[in-house]
Amino acid sequence: MAEKGHEFLARIGKTRLRPGGIEATNWLLEKADIKEDSKVLEVACNMGTTLVHIAKKYGCDIVGVDLDEKAIEKADKKIKDNGLENKVKAIYGNAFDLPFEDESFDVVINEAMLTMLLGDQKEKALREYYRVLKPGGMVVTQDVVLITDNNNERAKELRIGLSRAINVNVEPLLSDGWESCFERVGFKVESKTGPMTLMSIPGMMKDEGIFEALSIIKTGLQEFNKEYFQRMRSFMMDNKRELGYICFAGRKE
Repeated sequence: MAEKGHEFLARIGKTRLRPGGIEATNWLLEKADIKEDSKVLEVACNMGTTLVHIAKKYGCDIVGVDLDEKAIEKADKKIKDNGLENKVKAIYGNAFDLPFEDESFDVVINEAMLTMLLGDQKEKALREYYRVLKPGGMVVTQDVVLITDNNNERAKELRIGLSRAINVNVEPLLSDGWESCFERVGFKVESKTGPMTLMSIPGMMKDEGIFEALSIIKTGLQEFNKEYFQRMRSFMMDNKRELGYICFAGRKE
């Protein structure tokens, strides 16, 4: 089975696997308004980077779910290494059938996952987030947005190209398409957009630090990584005017 893009990036040392990087994550956290007594859920927590960051910053209880058992193992190690076992846990869980009661959380965080859901799967996941949120609770997300002036043929080309570049079938939307998904579920939303920084050198330096970013690039250019690294980076850089990130902060009314 071909290695998926996010798995490849994690293997070469990247810890922030989000289209808008730490800048977008910080906007989401500001809008989430997390308190020490907040109950927080992260869907698709991956290796636990955001779980640990939130627990340290806010002192709240947070649980992460993911379908990748290897990622959960890495998240568990990160949680233990930071002495946060009493505040944070990572468990196996499906976004379409979350293992929680109705109205369990104040905040649901989901970064860079909805893009990978096809057709009505996006709304199916959002309805689950709505279900587990308390009234007045917030869902905060960031995903890939297409900037194509409603050119459907070009949007299709970009989806196909991105899917090939990262070895995952993805379906990013235009901004109005994303907004409609949230509103149909019942969320009252505000949004923020910006350039995709996942594979840009300035973005990697901001997300990972200068020396870590240089190490990632060096590893990515090793012989057995080079073709994949360059294919992914070239597609994103060549199409940077038409690929961006979009953040949503949606309140359950």
